[in-house]
Amino acid sequence: MKVGLFFGSFNPIHTGHLIIAHVMIETTDIDKVWFIVSPQNPFKTSHSLLHEFDRLDLVRAAIDDNYNMEAKDVEFHMPRPSYTVNTLAYLSDRFPQKKFVLIIGEDNLKQFPKWKNHQTILNDYGLYVYPRPGAEKSEIAVHQNITKVEAPLLNISATFIRSCVKKGYSIRYMVPEAVEETIRAKKFYL
Repeated sequence: MKVGLFFGSFNPIHTGHLIIAHVMIETTDIDKVWFIVSPQNPFKTSHSLLHEFDRLDLVRAAIDDNYNMEAKDVEFHMPRPSYTVNTLAYLSDRFPQKKFVLIIGEDNLKQFPKWKNHQTILNDYGLYVYPRPGAEKSEIAVHQNITKVEAPLLNISATFIRSCVKKGYSIRYMVPEAVEETIRAKKFYL
């Protein structure tokens, strides 16, 4: 079974994330997508992050009715900041019967050579890359283990969603209904 690993803060998860995961399952050889909720991205500060368990709950609410998608808290139990290569090694040891690939946006390709042990990720796992508006071309994009996946160009931003919540605006259609209800009920992002 091939599992696409979709890493992110998911602060909050939104429709763009779900569309990308759905396209990966429908149009590639990926059987399942695991959303790996990152407690701390090494390239981001954590001051605006909702607690990791709250973000995990939002992902679970968003994908509750889709058996091809799962929310994973694997990085909650690992040293921080989280490095993708360490998580991949851990998952490969724990689930040797599964083949893992990384799902990333085209905008991350330019920074990818700065990732810890990026060559190991490329050579041992590979990348499935979806298009992102305004993404710069990257030299690494021609690597044999990089698969470009045709997907809609989506520019839905978690930052924008958090701003809308703070201002009291509706976030309907930007996030699944269950996510919106949880954000409102628990007064997240206010």
